[in-house]
Order: sequence, then C-alpha cells, then structure tokens
Amino acid sequence: MSQSGCELDIQAFRIEREPFYAEVRGEVGLFTIAAKSKMPVMLKGPTGCGKTRFVQHMAHKLGRPLITVACHEDLTASDLVGRYLLKGQETVWMDGPLTVGVKHGAIVYLDEVVEARKDTTVIIHPLSDDRRVLPIEKKGQIIEAADDFMLVISYNPGYQSVLKDLKQSTKQRFMAIEFDYPSPVVETTVVEREAGVSRDLAEKLVKLGGKVRNLKNHGLEEGVSTRLLIYAGTLIRQGVAADQACDVAIARPITDDGDMQRSIHELVKAIF
Repeated sequence: MSQSGCELDIQAFRIEREPFYAEVRGEVGLFTIAAKSKMPVMLKGPTGCGKTRFVQHMAHKLGRPLITVACHEDLTASDLVGRYLLKGQETVWMDGPLTVGVKHGAIVYLDEVVEARKDTTVIIHPLSDDRRVLPIEKKGQIIEAADDFMLVISYNPGYQSVLKDLKQSTKQRFMAIEFDYPSPVVETTVVEREAGVSRDLAEKLVKLGGKVRNLKNHGLEEGVSTRLLIYAGTLIRQGVAADQACDVAIARPITDDGDMQRSIHELVKAIF
C-alpha cells in the first residue's frame, strides 16, 4: 500500500481576475481581520445575496487559493478529508479538498454547510478552535493547519428546521457576518455591471426585486435573489422581451404557485 497519493493542484484554485463585489456594511474589513487572526468565519444570509461572490472577492484580495465545497446530504467525512483509491496495482491516498486546503494555506469554503450530514460537520470542530488541526483517522495522522488556512462556512437561517440546523457547538466556533440583499443603490450597481445593462433597466429590475420580496409575507417562501435579477437583465440584453425574461428568470424559479406567479407578472407589467 502506498501512502503517497495524487494530489489536487493548489495553483488551480487561485483566482486570477478580481471578481466584482460591492461592499454593503463593512464586511471586507471584518473578513480581513478574521483572516489575519486565524479566525473561522460563518456567512449568514438568504440564497443569492452575494455570499459566494464575497468569498471569491476576498480570496483574490488576500492572495489565497479558494477551495469551495458545495455541501449536500450525502457528503461524507471522506469526501472532505480524503480516501484510499486503487491506482493500477497499488492503493494510493488521495487528499480531499479540506486536507489540501489545510496543508497549503487555502481558504476552504463549505457552502450551505447545514445541508451536510451532522457527522460530517463534526470533523471541522478541531479546525475551528485554537487547535487548528485536522485528524485523518484512516492514516492515523493529525495535520496542523498552515498559517494562511482559513475555514469559511455559509448558512441560510431562513431554511433552518429541527432536522436541518447547525448545532450550537458548531455555530459558536465561528465569527458570523450577516448578509442580506443590498440597498437598492448598491444592488442597481451590481445588476448594471454583472448583467451589462443600462442603469435605467437595472433600476427597474431592482425595483421589481423589492416588490417581489415584499410578497414574502404573503405566501412566498423566499425573496428573489440578486442573482436572478442579473439573469433577467442578461436575458433582456440578449433580446428577450422583459415580461418573458422576468417570467423565466424570476417568477418561475422562486414559486410553483400559479396565483403567486400571476402576482409577479402584474408587478412586471406595472414596472415595465
């Protein structure tokens, strides 16, 4: 059995071009201090409000590789830490994304960590306190995190339930930065830039977004994300009619309820 395995190329995780991000409330400074202080960070907020883009922006700003793991209910500890694989006639160890990040001083971003199995989240505990170590039980090793290693998780409190919530023992290991949809002025700038549309069109889309989010108290589960407003703008820029673009990029993705879709269509007509 061979202990030396194939390993992910850490250079592939460097972000060469600066991703556009419009700061909302001092989160850039907070994240920078946390990174220097070797403090793990939890990003809280609704879907599509800019958490992932923020992490990409900060990884570029800090000059650190970024390894993103999209968490899901079948994610195992081995998926994060690593496993033995057959290669030809021998068995080799393959580091998982968390182990690669720990060794090479990357930012490891566990996106929607609440989706992962509870036994999986336990393995991040020794990394998210003053020990900063990763035990690899299958190899009988304990790896100390490189100085630049940083653990970041995201979490949508709007989806929390008895079955899917983070334990207090996990939450209380992280500094939390709260995210929400940006102010209309900032969101307009984001939509204008990311969708490549005029300021006037971006303002209309953001106005629509605000009106749709107000429906959240009237049966809508989740407000429309900035991401979906950008999609709608992109479609309009490509020649799709505004009503159709808003239908396929906003109304249908966020609700299956016919009455709610009709309400959104009425808002689209009023604004466009």
